Amino acid sequence: MAEKSYLDLKSEVWDTKKCSGCGACVAVCPADALSFAEGEMVVSPGSNGYCKQATDGVPCGACYAVCPRTGDQPKETLGTYLELLSAKAAFEIPHRQSGGAVTAILANALDEGLIDAVVTVTEDPWTLKPTSAVITKSDVLIREAGSRYSWWVPLLAALKDAAITRKYTKIAVIGVPCAVQAAARIRSSDNDLLRPYAKAIRLVVGLFCTETFDYAALVHGKLEKKYRIAPHEIKKLDVKGKLDILKQDETHLSVPLADLEDTIRPGCRICTDFSSLHADFSAGAVGSPSGFTTLIIRNDTGKGFIESAIRNHKLVTEKRVDIPAIEKLATGKIGKNFR
Repeated sequence: MAEKSYLDLKSEVWDTKKCSGCGACVAVCPADALSFAEGEMVVSPGSNGYCKQATDGVPCGACYAVCPRTGDQPKETLGTYLELLSAKAAFEIPHRQSGGAVTAILANALDEGLIDAVVTVTEDPWTLKPTSAVITKSDVLIREAGSRYSWWVPLLAALKDAAITRKYTKIAVIGVPCAVQAAARIRSSDNDLLRPYAKAIRLVVGLFCTETFDYAALVHGKLEKKYRIAPHEIKKLDVKGKLDILKQDETHLSVPLADLEDTIRPGCRICTDFSSLHADFSAGAVGSPSGFTTLIIRNDTGKGFIESAIRNHKLVTEKRVDIPAIEKLATGKIGKNFR
């Protein structure tokens, strides 16, 4: 059976507004033909029109093989796991989102040589504009700490830079469920073009996620115009049933999620994965006390990285996780988005 090309991906996913915007197809395209344009609500990649398979008849199919929006969406809440923990960093992380556990684990992994690069999301502190990035030093990782799961960015687009251009061979990827699903497809695929990426990915960390907001639609279209808040006035954003905004002057503002419906990316509306089911370990604030991060350890790889951080006194853990709280949000997401 012939491999499917970007034309199939376009008709099945892009044109139907199912695209998650994870950036995996951009990363693995051997012709560098796919990219995301700048602007508000760019719902899918664009192509320069050249495709090795569609144009020249050369077998490829890499973009279709990695897309998390082809096939059925999952209906599990917690998924398969070995253990659940509440954890926090054992050292100060200035901008941590909850317990700083993920930053502590990855910083330890960089210092120990367990990984040599982290594909993640950073943001401009003045504009809050997010971008995918490759980080190779623990001090930089700590400085850039703070979840950006609220922002859409084609995270995996940076994977090509890490694995192919810069040739890192022990990469950690941290992302929301769609990016995690794409990374899992890369790892399990028998497509020869994906093997360099699969070999280079050593760890996949998944974040809990209900949906992501389009940066331009939220920051410029909503916060600036309606709420009169400039990006540089914002110190921290958090989503816990509402959008909590902590300003630089330490005042708070809460925005109902119902008021942000028009800033949610269309591709998020079919996602049924809350807890990043295909990660090596998953993380989020839900289910743990304030100041702690919930960790869902899914396999021996995830367990090994967490145990290394504990041994090196970088991570403090407790076994008190509110499982029903996680399942409630996960079930709600499935009920809302399953088709």
